Amino acid sequence: MRRHRQAKIVATVGPASSSPQMLRALFEAGVDVFRLNFSHGTHAEHRARFDAIRAIEREAGRPIGILLDLQGPKLRVGTFAEGPVTLQPGERFRLDLEVSRPGDRRRVALPHVEIFAALRPGSELLIDDGRVRLRVLDAGPAHADTEVLVGGTVSDRKGVNVPDVLLPLSALPPKDLADLDFGLGLGVDWVAMSFVQRPEDVDELRALVQGRAGIMAKLEKPAAIERLEEIVARCDALMVARGDLGVEMPAEAVPAVQKRIIRLCRRAGKPVVVATQMLDSMVASPVPTRAEASDVASAIYDGADAVMLSAESASGRYPLEAVRMMERIIRRTEDDPLQRQALDASHTEARAEVGEAIGCATRRAAALLDVAAVVAYTSTGASALRMARERPRAPILGITPDAAVARRLPLAWGVHALACEAVAGFDDMARQACALARGQGFAQPGQTIAVTAGMPFGTPGSTNLLHIAQVD
Repeated sequence: MRRHRQAKIVATVGPASSSPQMLRALFEAGVDVFRLNFSHGTHAEHRARFDAIRAIEREAGRPIGILLDLQGPKLRVGTFAEGPVTLQPGERFRLDLEVSRPGDRRRVALPHVEIFAALRPGSELLIDDGRVRLRVLDAGPAHADTEVLVGGTVSDRKGVNVPDVLLPLSALPPKDLADLDFGLGLGVDWVAMSFVQRPEDVDELRALVQGRAGIMAKLEKPAAIERLEEIVARCDALMVARGDLGVEMPAEAVPAVQKRIIRLCRRAGKPVVVATQMLDSMVASPVPTRAEASDVASAIYDGADAVMLSAESASGRYPLEAVRMMERIIRRTEDDPLQRQALDASHTEARAEVGEAIGCATRRAAALLDVAAVVAYTSTGASALRMARERPRAPILGITPDAAVARRLPLAWGVHALACEAVAGFDDMARQACALARGQGFAQPGQTIAVTAGMPFGTPGSTNLLHIAQVD
């Protein structure tokens, strides 16, 4: 089942898309990776969704990626004695640790001692996705006195953001640790980490995962942007989580940050997913706004590996229509000659390493010879990701004997992943590459393919071979 596009689609599974029939329809419509959002749903529900996706994978004979998205720490105010309160600009409002005492118009509990330890006069607190904004006047170990900058209504357990403070919080609270253990036991392919502030947060997750899944850092905190290059270096993939990022920094700053993240990920050869509100109106409408269509297309012009649907596919009224629309936008954008020009213009030079030199040479050879496909033999996925980094004009077949590796590759730009038997030698590799390129519908007899691999076979990180072959 060949996808006639290079950028990938990630779709969130939820109440609107949990049935095996709908999951199958979404896959056939274009979904490459399914996201299980552990902020919602029970373990039993996620297990059923996981099993249904794996059943579709077996039927289709093509690897499907499954992404476990951890909730991360959730900072929330306490409850109010008499229902929601309305705060006016200029008023004073206190936050404290008195959890047993219901709130009122003058104060409310904030049961997070770590926040008070980090607050300083002048720090800002955002409540309910920034609808209410407070500035700290005075803070102690158990309280913060604030002035209301932007007023509004605050109700029970509304979320709190602290945009300009590095919070001394672990990005893996107890719920995430339990969800991680459960998801790794199922066999998820990717783990997305929320609330990343520092590269050390990624290290903490990697020590727990121990190579059982790829690690994706969700960029939603300004503190993470300040150390972006270090975080890119530590993780396996990134997600531009524009919802929270847009709460904690000015909305007008997010597009430039998105472009910077995509460029850094492309340079590093790390898959990058652009997420949040891409087709948000399709939660309730069968068609998107023109601005939303342009938003998706913009990410494709920039060379993002994947674009993601959240509520559109999880809880919206039109999950299938949303996937079909995103697929059409991607294909139309990739058909535009300007998109190829943009990819070529934004291409970054390879590093002085053998594997990257092979990738760079393959890109040039593929363009000069107009090859039908690039076949990347890989034991860890690295060879296929190197080719994805180069953004060649030809589609990439990522061939691996490891089913787990094959399931991580559907996230990467242009990679059609296949799990196949290990090859015994060079001649066997060339024959198998030609047969698979023909059998998967990428090449016809007489056409040329480019094959990359490492010698000796099966040695991780040893990509050192470029072979041009003609399909029989």
